[in-house]
Amino acid sequence: MSILDADDGFLLIAGPCLLEEDDLNVAVAKRVREVAERLGISAVFKASFDKANRTSVSSPRGPGLVLGLERLRAVRDETGLPVLTDIHEAAQASVLADGVDALQIPAFLCRQTDLLTAAGRTGLPVNVKKGQWLAPEDMLHPVEKVRRAGAGGVVVTERGTAFGYGRWIVDMRSFSIMRDLCGCPVLFDATHSVQIPGGAAGGAASGGEPEMIGILARAAVAAGADGVFVETHPDPAQAPSDGANMLPLDELEPLIESLLAIREAQPRTSRAAE
Repeated sequence: MSILDADDGFLLIAGPCLLEEDDLNVAVAKRVREVAERLGISAVFKASFDKANRTSVSSPRGPGLVLGLERLRAVRDETGLPVLTDIHEAAQASVLADGVDALQIPAFLCRQTDLLTAAGRTGLPVNVKKGQWLAPEDMLHPVEKVRRAGAGGVVVTERGTAFGYGRWIVDMRSFSIMRDLCGCPVLFDATHSVQIPGGAAGGAASGGEPEMIGILARAAVAAGADGVFVETHPDPAQAPSDGANMLPLDELEPLIESLLAIREAQPRTSRAAE
């Protein structure tokens, strides 16, 4: 079974947006592991070695591929958690294949055939973020590109849709639509969905509404999401990327507890069964 296969359980993908120093990366991963073990769920550590789509040219992008891979391996060695990172270029997939447990396709790049097939050819599980301009039905094609290339499992993550007034709007129908159509688990990106693109620092950085993370995440799980993607940090104000929409690390466990209570009360259903 793929590490990204939620099956009848619950999958948590969590970590800081950008890889930082080993001490911080490992500390976050250990807390994610503790929460997962206590609550009996599956967990994967996520952090980026490079953020190629930062708002401003002066924004921090991360440690880069070589050092980033070393830091991801350190997390896996220290905590035993599987690790996931995103790729922006096809050539990065094979370099990362022996050092990570899963790859991620950013939402802005989810239609890039070369990138999707390169990720699939590694044989690793792949998480494909849904583009902000795509209908749920449109995700069948990216999933098929990855699957036919040989991926060891596919997951789709909903992260909101551009609606025209500076907010990402989450279509709660998308979870059952994409699961039934694509035949794979569907997660909810609880932190990027509250992002306000270009809404901070005079438009040079993304803003956010972190107070809405729990509200949207609970709605998504009630609507059938198989798990959540959460960027989390001990001190979001000091995070080099996406701090404005991150979940404070000490709020992770109570959030997941609330989501599991909703999942228990509202079992997953498919459109076909309704």
